[in-house]
Amino acid sequence: MTVKQISIDIPNEPGQMAKISEMMGDAGVNLIALFVSTKTPGGEGLMRFVADNPDKAINTLNSNGIEVRIDEVLAAETPHHAGGLLAVLNPLKRAKVNVSYLYPCIQTGEATILILGADDVKAGAEALKKDWIRLYGEEIYNM
Repeated sequence: MTVKQISIDIPNEPGQMAKISEMMGDAGVNLIALFVSTKTPGGEGLMRFVADNPDKAINTLNSNGIEVRIDEVLAAETPHHAGGLLAVLNPLKRAKVNVSYLYPCIQTGEATILILGADDVKAGAEALKKDWIRLYGEEIYNM
């Protein structure tokens, strides 16, 4: 069970994140999870996000001349308390799945949904399910 993550490179200049946000807003696309690094080792900024309508987001970006990369990522629920992140990280560690990055999505009551990029998404999903970690698929687009 995975969700689509959209990644784009953005110039490290004032107003670039606002430009993307305005594009998405004008298209009626809601960003439900977002990671931005304004400066990467290559000098460009990087924006990764999960949108409520990934296909519309991709089409909007492409029609504005922005190159898009799509990755399947995990959306895992983790308890919202001290040490709660270990509920997700320990099963991945035991399965020898490397987490490339993670960022928060949305919080639901006593839990937080995290977006996780991993070197082996399928093995990561299996490890998390085995430990009863709730994973989200396309239903996350409607939350």
